[in-house]
Amino acid sequence: MNKTGMFVVLALSVFLFFSCNNANEATSFLEVRLTDAPGDYDEVNIDIVDVQVNSGSDDGGWKSLEVTKGVYDLLKLTNGIDTLLGKIELPAGRVSQVRLVLGANNSLKIDGQSVTLSTPSAQQSGLKLQVNADLVEGITYKLLLDFDAARSVVKAGASGKYNLKPVIRTIVEAQSGAIKGIVSPVEASPAIYAIIGSDTLGTTFANESTGKFLIDGLKAGAYKITVEPKTGFKPIVKETISVTIGSVTDLGKIDILQ
Repeated sequence: MNKTGMFVVLALSVFLFFSCNNANEATSFLEVRLTDAPGDYDEVNIDIVDVQVNSGSDDGGWKSLEVTKGVYDLLKLTNGIDTLLGKIELPAGRVSQVRLVLGANNSLKIDGQSVTLSTPSAQQSGLKLQVNADLVEGITYKLLLDFDAARSVVKAGASGKYNLKPVIRTIVEAQSGAIKGIVSPVEASPAIYAIIGSDTLGTTFANESTGKFLIDGLKAGAYKITVEPKTGFKPIVKETISVTIGSVTDLGKIDILQ
């Protein structure tokens, strides 16, 4: 298969995934991950049943992630280790809060003995955490839930029972960059590829009515941008286009000749 043919196959394979860009929707991507500060226990098991984010200004803006439900031992997520709970595509803009919904299967293992962690019903309906982060269009972000096990487990006097009162810090970090631009004329209907080294890391189509395009989810580096229009128009190659994490590189207007 020649190079042009390979480009066409790649373009078709990702068309549906990037179709949101063609609709001119300004979106960002958010991964929610869980980590822990160490605690003096054998295990601290947390039952996670839902994670929601609020990208609106009121309670009407909550959206659930496709979360991996289950019981997580927090003490396996220390010293820089984290695990992905779920991810979601959101309208670009401000994320105000995240809600962590816990189930009833929370437990503690101490000195080889398992003890049930009592969890208040309010926390099972959703523990709200402040985020207040701005998400830039086309950028992938990591929202890290830093669960402090040592401070979250509270002994209930001399009863031998333990309560779970989660102490969680939220940290938002950009994980990718992006490239955008606008092609003219729109009738050229080009596919656009972002190539670094020998790898094509991003592919999209220009919007059929506006000519705008956005290639998101890119790692930092210097890219070659290839614009492959339909028959009758000349392809364009732009070399050494720099991408940085957390930023969108704007190529401006790209004129395609016949």
